[in-house]
Amino acid sequence: MRFDTSRDITRITLLVLVIGALLVGSVWTLRPFLSGLIWATAIAITTWPLLLRLQQLTGRRSVAAALLTLLALLTFIVPFALAINTLLDAASRVPAVVNDFLANGLGRPPQWIAQIPVVGRTVAERWQTVSDGGPEALETFVQPYASQAATWAIGVAGSSGRTLVLVLVTLVLLPILYVQGETAAHGALALGRRLGGEIGERAIRTAAQAVRSVALGVVVTAMVQSLLVGLGLRFCGVPHSGFLTAIAFVFGIVQIGPLPVLAIGTIWLYWTGSTTLGTVLLIWSAPVLALDNVLRPILIRRGVKLPLLLIIGGVIGGLVGFGVVGLFVGPVVLATAFTLTKEWVARGRAHAVAA
Repeated sequence: MRFDTSRDITRITLLVLVIGALLVGSVWTLRPFLSGLIWATAIAITTWPLLLRLQQLTGRRSVAAALLTLLALLTFIVPFALAINTLLDAASRVPAVVNDFLANGLGRPPQWIAQIPVVGRTVAERWQTVSDGGPEALETFVQPYASQAATWAIGVAGSSGRTLVLVLVTLVLLPILYVQGETAAHGALALGRRLGGEIGERAIRTAAQAVRSVALGVVVTAMVQSLLVGLGLRFCGVPHSGFLTAIAFVFGIVQIGPLPVLAIGTIWLYWTGSTTLGTVLLIWSAPVLALDNVLRPILIRRGVKLPLLLIIGGVIGGLVGFGVVGLFVGPVVLATAFTLTKEWVARGRAHAVAA
């Protein structure tokens, strides 16, 4: 009897090890495609109701999938491509700009810099000191940052290549998910039910709702803010407003917000002497930045009945822990954990009352 028990424990242990090895091997094999798969899944879940409507209008799933893939290309991929192109262009111009500064000197500081509260006078004095020293003083001041600029340029080039691969993988997987979406959804629900019964299935549904809510809250808010940023930049005459709008959209997606873009535009206007337009853009920036705290919570709460702090924490924590793709991974993990914990606590209370 003891021999049979020992053999059974050994068999179970080996079975767990084999299953674990298969899971780890599968994840490791799919690792190059995981980011694209997560992005494609998030886009497919978010736009699934629109896919069904287009299928009713066109009469064919393949046509609806092609139209939505094209829409995703125009909505998500094009702004990312414009932003990457702008960063590459800026990186290529860094050496020329530095050489120009080193050859011609810095010049006198603008008068408005000294009027900036707290730090303005210190910055103006430091600027004037470097300017009085000529090109040699400027070279001494810039030299410690030269290696950082070079590292940044190399990093931009490398990240652009990875982004291009991610875009291609997403575009390949997205139409497949559109066509086979029901099969994938039924498989996920069946796995959830097999693991946790009704609670497991509910956790899968909650995870899908969390993805849709985050996409609505984060992406739509970023889109609205970037459009308003673009209108402000265009009205005030800031050059390259289209590229800056694309960067504002990317910054909104990664939860940085459009503040850096608006700050660059405002500083450029003041720098060139357009103080009136600079003030207009500065005033315009206030409601645009505040929109993030109003529109995003409303959109998130419409999609899923979970604590808003939980979703926002998942977005920020996922972004820090997993990168941009963590925007969806974080909320899904927290939403699933919250659902399972809530059901476990509720069952414990029910058993206590019954006892």
